[in-house]
Amino acid sequence: MTVSLDTKLSTKLSSKFSAQLPSWMPRLAFAPQGVAPRGDVLVCIFQRGAMDGLNALVPVGDSDYYRVRKNIAIAQPKVGDEKSAIDLDGFFALHPALRSLKPVWDEGLLAPVHAAGSSDPTRSHFDAMQYMEAGTPGSKTTTTGWLGRHLTTLNTGNTSPLRAVGMGNLLQASLRGPVPATVLQSIADFHLRGKPEAVQTFQKTLYALYTAKQTDPLLTAAAHDIDDTMSLLAKINVASYKPASGVEYAKTEFALGMMQIAQLIKADVGLEVACIDVGGWDTHANEGGADGQMARLLKDLGDTLGAFTTDLREHMNHVLVVTMSEFGRRVSENAAGGTDHGHANCMFLIGGHVVGNQVHTQWPGLAKENLHEGLDLKLTTDYRDVLCEVITKRLGNTRIGQIFPDYTPHYRGVVS
Repeated sequence: MTVSLDTKLSTKLSSKFSAQLPSWMPRLAFAPQGVAPRGDVLVCIFQRGAMDGLNALVPVGDSDYYRVRKNIAIAQPKVGDEKSAIDLDGFFALHPALRSLKPVWDEGLLAPVHAAGSSDPTRSHFDAMQYMEAGTPGSKTTTTGWLGRHLTTLNTGNTSPLRAVGMGNLLQASLRGPVPATVLQSIADFHLRGKPEAVQTFQKTLYALYTAKQTDPLLTAAAHDIDDTMSLLAKINVASYKPASGVEYAKTEFALGMMQIAQLIKADVGLEVACIDVGGWDTHANEGGADGQMARLLKDLGDTLGAFTTDLREHMNHVLVVTMSEFGRRVSENAAGGTDHGHANCMFLIGGHVVGNQVHTQWPGLAKENLHEGLDLKLTTDYRDVLCEVITKRLGNTRIGQIFPDYTPHYRGVVS
């Protein structure tokens, strides 16, 4: 369990709790901290390591794709061939490992965006992720995240401690800001592994903190926030959760994280934004084509998103999933059977109000003269264009200038 609060509380809380709680206790981490109608629940998936978008959303209609990828290219769609690409519109196709997303496409709930990403040309993972999550490409001085600024500038009247949740061990940088965000490694952590004595110990510690004389008011507020979060999550029984009929989540970390997000949405605990990471996409060697390292990653992604969408069928009109990765991979494969760091990539949007059944792109082409620096897929859609459209149309926040400073978005018609 990790509860995000103002950074100045970190040292105080860590020292207060560490001496009084058992060693197995989930540790605490901290992040900086007119009523509008609540919009969709936004689920942001960050694919860390730079996904190869050209092999995920395959431009089978671009002959140059097959010219430069002799060994790892995904075969043209062929009926009955489970190793070939899955046709979407005659030009773009899904990697065969993303088969679970084809029904989502057919229902009009999937809107891929290609040749998208950050305008900054860096090929550094660290820098690119920092820029993308801050929402200010090229600037290292921004201390808040784009989602943190969204939450700060939109008062929905929602006081739930679970308004913003980051799944994992650490708070995602995109959530940094004045509005507290809760970091959940798992909902089960808030039940303290089902140990009543541990719950009692923790609650006594909290009570002592916010009733002690001369207690720092910030510390008191922190104790109240943690107690409120525990009380709210105690109502969710993880062990007895049953997804919708026919839905089965895999036992991967990503799938279990998405299942818990689904639980929070169904439980109506005030969730507005959830972030989750899935790593492993830095495929410099042995990337594979229809099989191999990339295929395994895509299968986890596709199967999980397919299960999540089916599980939340009755809620999808108020849910929007967005995937992104810090940059794409080089157009040509390398000598190690992989791809090196590139530029533009693809994004996937899933929800009841996406403009589906079409790939949203201004395709630049893969001929050498059309590539970024002669090597990479050229960027034609800034990822902020997509996020700005999501924020204004689906989340009801018009303060784009404060969320993405010094940027003028161009809406792409991705959501309605």
